[in-house]
Amino acid sequence: MNVCHIIGVLDDGATSLNAEQLTILNAAHHVIAGSRLLETLAAEISSAKTYDLTGNLKNVPQWINDALNVGESVVVLASGDPLCHGIGGFLANKIAREKLCILPNLSSIQLAFAELKLSWQSVKIVSIHSQDAGEWQRGATSKHGLYELAQQCRQHELLAVLTSPENNPPRIARLVELENMADDFEMAIAQNLRHVTQHVTDFLPVSTVVSTEYAEPNVVILKRKTPLPQPILFGQRDDSFQQRKPEKGLITKREVRVVSLARMQLTRSSIVWDIGAGSGSVGLEAARLCSDGHVYAIEKNADDIANVAHNHAVWQLSNYSFFHGKAPQFLDSWQNPDAVFIGGSGGELAELITLCLTRLNQGGCLVMNFVTLENMSTAVEVLKQLNASWDVTQIQASRSSPILNMYRLQAENPVWIISASRTE
Repeated sequence: MNVCHIIGVLDDGATSLNAEQLTILNAAHHVIAGSRLLETLAAEISSAKTYDLTGNLKNVPQWINDALNVGESVVVLASGDPLCHGIGGFLANKIAREKLCILPNLSSIQLAFAELKLSWQSVKIVSIHSQDAGEWQRGATSKHGLYELAQQCRQHELLAVLTSPENNPPRIARLVELENMADDFEMAIAQNLRHVTQHVTDFLPVSTVVSTEYAEPNVVILKRKTPLPQPILFGQRDDSFQQRKPEKGLITKREVRVVSLARMQLTRSSIVWDIGAGSGSVGLEAARLCSDGHVYAIEKNADDIANVAHNHAVWQLSNYSFFHGKAPQFLDSWQNPDAVFIGGSGGELAELITLCLTRLNQGGCLVMNFVTLENMSTAVEVLKQLNASWDVTQIQASRSSPILNMYRLQAENPVWIISASRTE
């Protein structure tokens, strides 16, 4: 059977290919590759019909099938290992496996670590080798092209980043600075690997990379200088959060917070809404629990939103976005949630309950906290009308408080926790 060969190539062109790969390439009727590789291997493919896949990735499966259907040989050229964030994985999902033969080369990541003389079995690979993602902004959502990189920097000690001309080393360094991790990482940049112009830097301070230009193509290695933090996942002391304080801090108290988070049935990848964020305590703890998910928070009070911003910065999370506004403002642009927490409704409780239950993913949970009978009654009536599944739990905690040289128990306000889900 005639098959499509996908051949990995390095920047030194034909020198990086073995005899088998060169024979297949020289005999090919059709060669598909990006413009850079077509130029690099022009001498070896002079007799073949060439196709530039740059900007035409969706057409590649059809080009391959057209060639195979008329019995002509076709080769796809890829950089390094085609199955490491390359075209190989894409084509394996588009073309029958028996019609493909993959002949990989060394990956640029292997070459970079070899030059650095650094073991790489524990590395986390992140690809931003895509369209221009734009500059990173604190609180950006998963729609941003650099989101995964920001997330993985929080979770790993060694990262290899496949870059692009726009998503380059200085842009990565600026992200690290914005996320307050500049003192935690150092960076090495491997440029033009296996080319006569190859240059691999030593590990540099993030501040140096921000203001330096580097040759393309390149691979960035991020190595952590400080140990990965091991924060408390949830149940933080109330005074761990900056909060607005009239008589008592406007915060979901720890005892209520941990029960509310438990009732939200969170997973590592949950998408969470925090409506009426207050100090941000519930949403921030949810973000720490949902390390592969994302939390969207909204708060209408300007003083509270300033506290949310402060707490967000202190907690150093990349999977948390907060908005200053009154729900349901902004909610239409958020991902559908797996869990919703309503700590404040701004008088729109019935509308919010209906909206949240409608948007909840299957199996999702809506959790609400109330301190007034009126709001609890409203919530229960709306849930009944919507034929939702719900229950109510009352929490009343008492905390020890000094009195002279002794201690007494001081009662906190009772809170009703309503948990609800959509009846399918």
